[in-house]
Amino acid sequence: MSNLLLALFIVGLVVLLAAQDWRRSVKAVLILVVIEGALRKWVLPQASQFIYFLKDFVLIGAYLRYFLLSPIQTRLFTQKALILVLVGCMAVWGGVQAFNPSLGSPIIGLFGFKSYFLYIPLIWLVSQIFGTEEELYRFIRNYLLLLIPVGILAIAQFFSPPTSPLNVYAWGEDGPAVVSSGLGTVRVTGTFSYLAGYATYLLTCLCLLLPVISRPQPRLWQILTLIEGGLIAVTAFMTGSRGLVLGSILLMSGYGLLLALTSFSSFINSARKLVLPGIVSFLAVSQGGRLAFESFWTRVERANDSIVARVLNPFTQPFRNFDLKGLDGYGLGATFQANGIIRRVFRLPPGETIPVYFENEMGRVGLEVGPIGFFLWYGLRLVLLFTLFKVFLQLTHPFLRQLALSVFVYQGVTFIAQMVYNHTANVYHWFFYGFIFLLPYLERIDQWQRAQPPNLLYGQPTHLSGTPYQQP
Repeated sequence: MSNLLLALFIVGLVVLLAAQDWRRSVKAVLILVVIEGALRKWVLPQASQFIYFLKDFVLIGAYLRYFLLSPIQTRLFTQKALILVLVGCMAVWGGVQAFNPSLGSPIIGLFGFKSYFLYIPLIWLVSQIFGTEEELYRFIRNYLLLLIPVGILAIAQFFSPPTSPLNVYAWGEDGPAVVSSGLGTVRVTGTFSYLAGYATYLLTCLCLLLPVISRPQPRLWQILTLIEGGLIAVTAFMTGSRGLVLGSILLMSGYGLLLALTSFSSFINSARKLVLPGIVSFLAVSQGGRLAFESFWTRVERANDSIVARVLNPFTQPFRNFDLKGLDGYGLGATFQANGIIRRVFRLPPGETIPVYFENEMGRVGLEVGPIGFFLWYGLRLVLLFTLFKVFLQLTHPFLRQLALSVFVYQGVTFIAQMVYNHTANVYHWFFYGFIFLLPYLERIDQWQRAQPPNLLYGQPTHLSGTPYQQP
């Protein structure tokens, strides 16, 4: 009982502190995503499970402050009514599936509900975190600095034996063994708990790096950008993840192609600035990262499944799974990888056995929420993806426009990838969807500031009066 009271006290304290400044709390969550695995693996392994949920408690505090203790920005919600309607419909169906008898216990359903819906409100919070384009750029620039120590750690892991203290996963004895790559080298995880988290982080950093590279920067930041690009290139092969390498190629090629089709002058300018980073990244991989590339390629050659099958299977598997339960599903959380631990900790009865193998995201969603929930969930994501593309077409400021494009391509490339039960991807996806509201607002702010006489701007707030973006 004393341990339970202590845990409740710590949770309450975290929520209370997070509620003091919801903007800083959201930014803190993005940092926690990067360092969470390090805390779980090396700093406080005995508190691994609590640290796993730490960012969730921080977000809950931010939500309480924003939605209950600050003026509600109602116009912000009604701007994209279809998004709100789809979220509401999916939440209702998800609530029903959280109490599905097939789960064996609603506790499993509550964990599943958290995985699906806890990060969705970021769509609306993100749009009010940054006041100007320069503020957003500085945050992205500084956030990418985390890639340098994380990448250096990943390189150290790659050249360390599997038994090294650097090469451990979270959850201790309950977790899987360290995975080796093609030449017996370790598949690196950086500061993340597992492979999937680090692979997601690298692709996210590449998404942010592409528009930053083409933006004018001081010499020091140009050099740091080159270092970050090289680390992404080298450590991507060190993960041994075919999905990450293919996703990176698709992200860069999709970004370049769409930029060329919609604004050839911007494409030429970006291509010119990408030449040097591209050469540096190539040299980093071909020389310093030769063993990493050879290890990755050996794993590709030994793989017993094809890339084509891995791409097509997510689109066909859900429809095969629908035959198992008709219009129903097995319930939210039914395929959560930590269910065994949750049932053991809470002494829960076993749920209904799922008679098919599941790995890809679309197949798992189909199993959990059935055809109704499946089409609601992916209908919502398609609407968000289409809306992001519309935002890209409407923007005129180069950096904001290219940022919208990069995020759109990222969301498209990762559409079939793990998100619901990859909490790293979950946070980044919904944070990026918030750009639907954020980027047009920042462009309007910049246009308004340019239209004002300099003496009227001095000492004035940067928000537009009468908009849903005023500071609470």
